Amino acid sequence: MGRWWCIGLSLVLVAVAVIPLAVLVGGGVSARPEPGAAEVALARRLRSALVPAAAQEARNPLALDQRVLAEGRAHFADHCASCHANDGSGDTALGRSLYPRAPDMRGPATQALSDGEIFYIIENGVRLTGMPAWGGAGKPEESWKLVHFIRHLPALTPDERAGMELLNPRSPDEWRELQEETEFLKGKGSAPSPRGHSGH
Repeated sequence: MGRWWCIGLSLVLVAVAVIPLAVLVGGGVSARPEPGAAEVALARRLRSALVPAAAQEARNPLALDQRVLAEGRAHFADHCASCHANDGSGDTALGRSLYPRAPDMRGPATQALSDGEIFYIIENGVRLTGMPAWGGAGKPEESWKLVHFIRHLPALTPDERAGMELLNPRSPDEWRELQEETEFLKGKGSAPSPRGHSGH
Protein backbone atom coordinates (compact mmCIF):
# COMPACT_ATOMS: atom_id res chain seq x y z
CA MET A 1 0.00 0.00 0.00
CA GLY A 2 2.71 2.50 1.02
CA ARG A 3 4.82 1.66 -2.03
CA TRP A 4 1.97 2.30 -4.48
CA TRP A 5 1.08 5.51 -2.67
CA CYS A 6 4.66 6.76 -3.08
CA ILE A 7 4.75 5.78 -6.76
CA GLY A 8 1.39 7.46 -7.39
CA LEU A 9 2.42 10.62 -5.56
CA SER A 10 5.71 10.75 -7.48
CA LEU A 11 3.92 10.42 -10.80
CA VAL A 12 1.44 13.14 -9.82
CA LEU A 13 4.29 15.49 -8.90
CA VAL A 14 6.04 14.77 -12.20
CA ALA A 15 2.80 15.39 -14.09
CA VAL A 16 2.20 18.65 -12.19
CA ALA A 17 5.68 19.80 -13.16
CA VAL A 18 5.75 18.53 -16.75
CA ILE A 19 2.23 19.19 -18.07
CA PRO A 20 2.17 23.00 -17.55
CA LEU A 21 5.61 23.23 -19.15
CA ALA A 22 4.46 21.12 -22.09
CA VAL A 23 1.38 23.32 -22.49
CA LEU A 24 3.45 26.50 -22.53
CA VAL A 25 6.06 25.13 -24.90
CA GLY A 26 3.64 23.17 -27.07
CA GLY A 27 1.36 26.00 -28.11
CA GLY A 28 -1.31 26.59 -25.49
CA VAL A 29 -4.25 24.51 -24.41
CA SER A 30 -5.50 23.33 -27.81
CA ALA A 31 -6.85 19.78 -27.93
CA ARG A 32 -6.09 19.52 -31.67
CA PRO A 33 -2.54 18.10 -31.57
CA GLU A 34 -2.07 14.37 -31.11
CA PRO A 35 -0.67 13.65 -27.61
CA GLY A 36 3.02 12.76 -27.74
CA ALA A 37 4.34 9.30 -26.90
CA ALA A 38 5.90 10.47 -23.63
CA GLU A 39 2.66 12.10 -22.51
CA VAL A 40 0.64 8.99 -23.38
CA ALA A 41 3.08 6.71 -21.51
CA LEU A 42 3.06 8.98 -18.45
CA ALA A 43 -0.74 9.21 -18.44
CA ARG A 44 -1.14 5.43 -18.66
CA ARG A 45 1.36 4.80 -15.86
CA LEU A 46 -0.27 7.44 -13.71
CA ARG A 47 -3.71 5.93 -14.31
CA SER A 48 -2.50 2.42 -13.45
CA ALA A 49 -0.70 3.60 -10.33
CA LEU A 50 -3.75 5.44 -9.03
CA VAL A 51 -6.32 2.66 -9.53
CA PRO A 52 -6.61 1.09 -6.06
CA ALA A 53 -5.07 -2.37 -5.75
CA ALA A 54 -8.37 -3.87 -4.60
CA ALA A 55 -10.04 -2.54 -7.75
CA GLN A 56 -7.27 -3.90 -9.98
CA GLU A 57 -7.69 -7.35 -8.48
CA ALA A 58 -11.50 -7.42 -8.67
CA ARG A 59 -12.95 -10.21 -10.79
CA ASN A 60 -16.06 -10.02 -12.91
CA PRO A 61 -18.87 -11.56 -10.83
CA LEU A 62 -21.07 -12.14 -13.89
CA ALA A 63 -20.68 -15.37 -15.82
CA LEU A 64 -20.25 -14.77 -19.53
CA ASP A 65 -23.18 -15.98 -21.61
CA GLN A 66 -24.99 -14.77 -24.72
CA ARG A 67 -27.59 -12.80 -22.74
CA VAL A 68 -24.95 -10.90 -20.73
CA LEU A 69 -22.93 -10.22 -23.88
CA ALA A 70 -26.03 -9.01 -25.78
CA GLU A 71 -27.02 -6.69 -22.93
CA GLY A 72 -23.48 -5.31 -22.70
CA ARG A 73 -23.44 -4.78 -26.48
CA ALA A 74 -26.77 -2.92 -26.39
CA HIS A 75 -25.61 -0.74 -23.47
CA PHE A 76 -22.35 0.07 -25.27
CA ALA A 77 -24.22 1.01 -28.48
CA ASP A 78 -26.53 3.36 -26.60
CA HIS A 79 -24.14 4.90 -24.08
CA CYS A 80 -20.54 4.49 -25.27
CA ALA A 81 -20.42 4.34 -29.07
CA SER A 82 -20.75 8.09 -29.61
CA CYS A 83 -17.15 8.43 -28.38
CA HIS A 84 -15.76 4.90 -28.74
CA ALA A 85 -17.57 3.76 -31.96
CA ASN A 86 -19.55 0.54 -32.15
CA ASP A 87 -16.38 -1.42 -32.85
CA GLY A 88 -14.41 0.22 -30.01
CA SER A 89 -11.98 1.92 -32.41
CA GLY A 90 -12.66 5.43 -31.09
CA ASP A 91 -13.05 6.56 -34.70
CA THR A 92 -15.97 8.97 -34.25
CA ALA A 93 -16.21 12.76 -34.49
CA LEU A 94 -16.28 12.98 -30.68
CA GLY A 95 -13.61 10.34 -30.11
CA ARG A 96 -11.18 12.02 -32.52
CA SER A 97 -11.76 15.42 -30.87
CA LEU A 98 -11.01 14.39 -27.30
CA TYR A 99 -7.64 14.99 -25.66
CA PRO A 100 -6.32 12.40 -25.30
CA ARG A 101 -8.15 10.69 -28.18
CA ALA A 102 -10.63 7.95 -27.34
CA PRO A 103 -8.49 4.78 -27.31
CA ASP A 104 -8.82 1.85 -29.65
CA MET A 105 -10.28 -0.49 -27.08
CA ARG A 106 -9.50 -3.53 -29.22
CA GLY A 107 -5.77 -3.00 -28.72
CA PRO A 108 -3.41 -4.03 -25.93
CA ALA A 109 -3.58 -0.72 -24.05
CA THR A 110 -7.15 -1.60 -23.06
CA GLN A 111 -7.24 -5.38 -23.44
CA ALA A 112 -4.21 -5.81 -21.14
CA LEU A 113 -6.04 -4.08 -18.28
CA SER A 114 -7.57 -6.33 -15.65
CA ASP A 115 -11.34 -6.70 -15.52
CA GLY A 116 -11.23 -4.74 -12.28
CA GLU A 117 -9.35 -1.85 -13.88
CA ILE A 118 -11.82 -1.61 -16.76
CA PHE A 119 -14.73 -1.72 -14.30
CA TYR A 120 -13.12 0.97 -12.12
CA ILE A 121 -12.60 3.26 -15.13
CA ILE A 122 -16.22 2.83 -16.27
CA GLU A 123 -17.56 3.49 -12.78
CA ASN A 124 -15.22 6.34 -11.78
CA GLY A 125 -14.06 7.93 -15.03
CA VAL A 126 -10.58 9.35 -15.60
CA ARG A 127 -9.77 12.92 -14.67
CA LEU A 128 -8.40 15.29 -17.32
CA THR A 129 -9.81 13.14 -20.13
CA GLY A 130 -13.24 12.94 -21.72
CA MET A 131 -14.06 9.74 -19.81
CA PRO A 132 -16.89 10.47 -17.36
CA ALA A 133 -17.80 8.50 -14.25
CA TRP A 134 -20.81 6.30 -15.02
CA GLY A 135 -21.12 4.70 -11.58
CA GLY A 136 -23.28 5.74 -8.69
CA ALA A 137 -26.60 4.62 -10.18
CA GLY A 138 -26.60 1.53 -7.98
CA LYS A 139 -26.32 -0.89 -10.92
CA PRO A 140 -22.72 -2.14 -11.00
CA GLU A 141 -23.83 -5.22 -12.95
CA GLU A 142 -24.34 -2.96 -16.00
CA SER A 143 -20.66 -1.97 -15.85
CA TRP A 144 -19.60 -5.60 -15.45
CA LYS A 145 -21.62 -6.47 -18.58
CA LEU A 146 -19.71 -3.73 -20.39
CA VAL A 147 -16.44 -5.30 -19.22
CA HIS A 148 -17.47 -8.58 -20.89
CA PHE A 149 -18.42 -6.73 -24.08
CA ILE A 150 -15.16 -4.74 -24.16
CA ARG A 151 -13.28 -8.04 -23.93
CA HIS A 152 -15.34 -9.21 -26.94
CA LEU A 153 -14.56 -6.16 -29.12
CA PRO A 154 -11.58 -7.73 -30.97
CA ALA A 155 -13.94 -10.51 -32.14
CA LEU A 156 -16.96 -8.31 -32.96
CA THR A 157 -18.77 -9.58 -36.05
CA PRO A 158 -20.25 -7.47 -38.89
CA ASP A 159 -23.73 -8.68 -37.89
CA GLU A 160 -23.21 -7.56 -34.30
CA ARG A 161 -22.00 -4.16 -35.47
CA ALA A 162 -25.00 -3.78 -37.79
CA GLY A 163 -27.33 -4.61 -34.92
CA MET A 164 -25.64 -1.98 -32.77
CA GLU A 165 -26.26 0.71 -35.39
CA LEU A 166 -29.99 0.33 -34.76
CA LEU A 167 -29.41 1.09 -31.08
CA ASN A 168 -27.17 4.14 -31.50
CA PRO A 169 -28.62 7.47 -30.31
CA ARG A 170 -30.22 9.50 -33.10
CA SER A 171 -30.81 13.21 -33.57
CA PRO A 172 -34.40 14.51 -34.05
CA ASP A 173 -33.69 14.89 -37.79
CA GLU A 174 -32.51 11.27 -38.00
CA TRP A 175 -35.65 10.06 -36.18
CA ARG A 176 -37.82 12.11 -38.57
CA GLU A 177 -36.04 10.63 -41.57
CA LEU A 178 -36.42 7.11 -40.20
CA GLN A 179 -40.14 7.70 -39.63
CA GLU A 180 -40.55 9.04 -43.18
CA GLU A 181 -38.78 5.97 -44.57
CA THR A 182 -40.99 3.65 -42.51
CA GLU A 183 -44.17 5.42 -43.63
CA PHE A 184 -43.03 5.35 -47.26
CA LEU A 185 -42.26 1.62 -47.11
CA LYS A 186 -45.76 1.05 -45.68
CA GLY A 187 -47.22 3.02 -48.62
CA LYS A 188 -48.49 5.79 -46.34
CA GLY A 189 -46.24 8.68 -47.28
CA SER A 190 -44.12 10.31 -49.94
CA ALA A 191 -40.50 9.46 -50.59
CA PRO A 192 -38.25 10.79 -47.81
CA SER A 193 -36.09 13.82 -48.52
CA PRO A 194 -32.48 12.94 -49.35
CA ARG A 195 -30.08 13.43 -46.46
CA GLY A 196 -28.30 16.75 -46.36
CA HIS A 197 -30.88 18.47 -48.62
CA SER A 198 -33.21 20.18 -46.17
CA GLY A 199 -33.47 23.30 -48.30
CA HIS A 200 -31.42 25.54 -45.99
